[in-house]
Amino acid sequence: MVEGEIENVRKKYKGVVSELEGEVKRWEREGGRLEGEVERMKRELDRERETVVSLRSTLTDQANAHITLSTQNNILQSQITSLQSSLQTDSTTLSTLSLSLTRATARIKDLENEAREAESVRRKLHNMVQELKGNIRVFCRVRPVLGLEAGEEAEIRYPDWRDRREIVVESTSESAMGQERKEVYNFGFDRVFEPSSTQEEVFEEISQLAQSCTDGYNVCIFAYGQTGSGKSFTMEGGGVRLSLSSLSRGRTDADYALQTAGMIPRAVQQVFRVTDELKSKGWEYKMEGQFLEIYNETINDLLGKHEFDKKKHEIKHDPKTLRTSITDTQSHALTSPSQVTSLLLLAQSRRSVAATLMNERSSRSHSVFMLRISGRNEVSGERCEGSLNLVDLAGSERLVGSGVAGDKERLRETQSINKSLSALGDVIGALGEKGDKGDKHHIPYRNSKLTYLLQNSLSGNSKTLMVLNLSPLAAHLNESLTSLRFATKVNNTTIGTAKKGRLTS
Repeated sequence: MVEGEIENVRKKYKGVVSELEGEVKRWEREGGRLEGEVERMKRELDRERETVVSLRSTLTDQANAHITLSTQNNILQSQITSLQSSLQTDSTTLSTLSLSLTRATARIKDLENEAREAESVRRKLHNMVQELKGNIRVFCRVRPVLGLEAGEEAEIRYPDWRDRREIVVESTSESAMGQERKEVYNFGFDRVFEPSSTQEEVFEEISQLAQSCTDGYNVCIFAYGQTGSGKSFTMEGGGVRLSLSSLSRGRTDADYALQTAGMIPRAVQQVFRVTDELKSKGWEYKMEGQFLEIYNETINDLLGKHEFDKKKHEIKHDPKTLRTSITDTQSHALTSPSQVTSLLLLAQSRRSVAATLMNERSSRSHSVFMLRISGRNEVSGERCEGSLNLVDLAGSERLVGSGVAGDKERLRETQSINKSLSALGDVIGALGEKGDKGDKHHIPYRNSKLTYLLQNSLSGNSKTLMVLNLSPLAAHLNESLTSLRFATKVNNTTIGTAKKGRLTS
């Protein structure tokens, strides 16, 4: 009985123990779970601590950055304040500059108007100066002795060393009684150039006259003298043909051509330079050129198709514009001085040349370079037209001296040349008489093709310059005296007041 109760108690407590053991195991499992949770929480806590450390570091960096940005912001605010102040100053300066610009623009317009007015005054004063010098002038130029020339030099002196306007020629001969007789001839001109004078020095005296054509005047410059006196050299220059003296000094072809450039290329270059300068004053110019030859009273176009003596060219004058035109001839629009140089070379190759006793290759024709200039000022509305005629006359020697009496063709050439040169003298003489007697006096322009071609450039409406060229040799003394007397006749002539050429609307 007791054993039964003990057994029951044992069973009872065995169940309790079993339950307790199950509870213990459950609590053990729960303890294990809690330990894992604790470990997990520890790990999360460690991570949180690390995050806190990182955040604290970031916060420190951000605080430092904030301090830096605040400092920069303060600096920028200071700069903005400075820039605003500078902007206000610049705005004030800009307003001042705008006002100054407005005033300067107005001043520029005033100065441009003054410049145009000054240019007009310059033209008038320039023309007055040229008229005071005389609308027909004569220069005398004695060439140097060339290296291969033989014979004595003529006795020529230049006593007027200051103004250089006088030339004295001495001649020695025997009287019928065998006594030596010495004669002295004094001549005076507007300018006398000694043999040492350069092309540049000659053009310096001519340049102002050449400029008159841009002001609307007709200008004529012609070289006169016997064959071999240096006319072509004066007018056209030495070209690329080197002299013995230039070779001995080591000059190059280009140097020689530049230094010996004649009046034609220099005048053309001057005209281009002046017209270019006048662009700033509102002027626009157009230029065209012709190169003609008068041979045995026949006009040939040196820039044409070389159909010499086949066409009959007629000379026509417009009384309103004072413009001269020649039928069936070519005019070339000119845009640069180098273009003119090319035309000169072409014309030189086509000129009629032949041998005489006076010069191995003597030009037996008159050459006439005609440069026409028309200008218009778009601002003032002014228009003008002028011309520059540069003439290289044929040799003026007498029949006996030229040695052509036995050659009919050369004789006819010389007679034709002398006739036209005589007509030139008659025209100049008649112009002087016209100035004394009034406008009704007849001027024999039509007596030769030369004078008729140059009618508008020889009349009282023009400015004329004759360059007398002389040989320094004693053998040419008689020819030189004849030329000097002719030049004196021209120099003593007074023609009327030059007038501008007019363009029709």
